[in-house]
Amino acid sequence: MIDWQRLQRIAIRVCLGALVLALLAWTGDWAMWRLHHAQGSSATASVAVTRMVVAPLKGNREEYYMDGTETVACSRSLFPQGGMEPCWWLERHRVIFVR
Repeated sequence: MIDWQRLQRIAIRVCLGALVLALLAWTGDWAMWRLHHAQGSSATASVAVTRMVVAPLKGNREEYYMDGTETVACSRSLFPQGGMEPCWWLERHRVIFVR
């Protein structure tokens, strides 16, 4: 027989453990970003991205217009910090679609 209560307790512990690990990772990332920002070192950087404007057309179709290239400020962190996207994310997603 399957002990459903025991299985439920294990599932709750695993979920809580994952939540605690995620919270610790974000807190550590924020602390390191604030430390670098306070020392004046490279807590932020910039990445050149291409903007594409997406215009809706009839029949659920879309048309794309290139809006040019611009430099976007980013945070050198694992998670978004200071209202900026992380640099690693922007370096891998260099095209921004504006709808």
